[in-house]
Amino acid sequence: MCRCLRIRPSGFYAWLKNPLSKRAREDACQTELLNKAWKESGRVYGYRKLHDDLLDQGESSCANRIARLARLAGIKAQIGYKRRPGSYGGKPSVVVDNTLARQFDVDAPDRAWVTDITYIRIQEGFAYLAVVIDLFSRRVIGWSLQSRQTTDVVLQALLMAVWRRKPKSKVLVHSDQGSQFTSMDWAAFLKHHNLEHSMSRRGNCHDNAVAEGAVTLFEEGAHETLGAAAAQASRRLTVFHSAMA
Repeated sequence: MCRCLRIRPSGFYAWLKNPLSKRAREDACQTELLNKAWKESGRVYGYRKLHDDLLDQGESSCANRIARLARLAGIKAQIGYKRRPGSYGGKPSVVVDNTLARQFDVDAPDRAWVTDITYIRIQEGFAYLAVVIDLFSRRVIGWSLQSRQTTDVVLQALLMAVWRRKPKSKVLVHSDQGSQFTSMDWAAFLKHHNLEHSMSRRGNCHDNAVAEGAVTLFEEGAHETLGAAAAQASRRLTVFHSAMA
């Protein structure tokens, strides 16, 4: 056989003893660690955060190698549902101005908050999750999960943020043009708590990119009950906060 394959017998027997190279064994080990870290994150981590996890565990590897291993193993971040087809223009809101104007970097806490609402599949249909994020720390400071997509779900999330942070000066609160954020109850709440409203242009998700990106972490998966969805949302908030730390 060695003569037919034109290889040395010593090389053939060395291969029988160690069929996998050192790099291949390292790849297999790191792929297993990647898969474990990905599942522990709720399948929301991409290769960059998985690379950080492996470095924390003492593994030595570059981000490109982790990206290759993740791709071969079918590991990728779950980014939620596909965008529905439609017309996505850029007309400004007729209610309030886009005061934030994509200025997502702020120099102090409680200067600017962003908020958004998304839906999570449950056995009975959908649950609706609203979150409020402080742009300074990029942490979720208020959230609410309800079975109906009403103004109350966003008001409860904002109320939690106000109660937890107790801002001493006016805070800019940015949202999209959803009906919950254009209601009279929302406007009255903002006025009563010394909050200033800013609103994205119609259909322009980039105007609210921080909140839009955060809520996609909670969209993946289906749950039997509203309680199970709330428990999963709470766990993913912990993952989100640890990633922002």
